[in-house]
Amino acid sequence: MDVLIHLFVGLHIIGIAALLGGFLTQMKAMGQGTARFVPGMLHGALTMLVTGAILVGLNQADDHHVNNVKIGIKLALLIVILGLVYVKRDEETVDKSMFGLVGALTTTNIFIAVLWT
Repeated sequence: MDVLIHLFVGLHIIGIAALLGGFLTQMKAMGQGTARFVPGMLHGALTMLVTGAILVGLNQADDHHVNNVKIGIKLALLIVILGLVYVKRDEETVDKSMFGLVGALTTTNIFIAVLWT
């Protein structure tokens, strides 16, 4: 079971890397007002959602303690991120504040995962 959990943690990290990497590659464009949500950002957020749900289930099945408040907050942030990216995915440019919000929420989600023990 541990190998399976570690596999999904790795996939979860790949998802966050795709989401944050897509944001970081658009930082220069954000300064110019031409940033857009690239497909990798949507795919990364969806990967995070699926692997996160699987990780919660696997950890509960393996009798590990799961902090439901932490998971609930991370899920709420991810749903907001997914909503913003999904709705604006086909637009040529995205408002700087909306694009920055996705980056801030993504970073917040990472820090909650790492620092909240």
